[in-house]
Amino acid sequence: MDGPNIEQAVPFLMVADIQASLRFYTHGLGAQMTKSWMPEGKLRWCWLKLGCTALMLQEYSPGKLPTATRGVGISLCFQCQDAIALYKQFLAAGLEPKRPFVGNSMWVTNLKDPDGYALDFESPTEAPEESVYQDS
Repeated sequence: MDGPNIEQAVPFLMVADIQASLRFYTHGLGAQMTKSWMPEGKLRWCWLKLGCTALMLQEYSPGKLPTATRGVGISLCFQCQDAIALYKQFLAAGLEPKRPFVGNSMWVTNLKDPDGYALDFESPTEAPEESVYQDS
């Protein structure tokens, strides 16, 4: 075997309503569904590609939706070239991202998906720490 055996980590998110999540990720974030599992003609699982990253969604089986809050303590951090451009793109798509701020030398904008999973989009910057983006 040449090179590392482990090639990629792909978050696998269990969701309450896969159609709502699919709309959020494809129409809102611009992801592309590349694989799917449709038992009895109903979408239950899919693989989404977002730039050079990927994630999987699977709908809970009927009657198996947990009562506990999902995603507590977990944030998916997407490293990108321009977090501010994504912030504007998300606003234009009708989403509600938080105003970008600088943390750890990165512009950061974040939002939650329909199931409450936290998504952070970050890009390098030389702006001072704790700066907040101001619309121009």
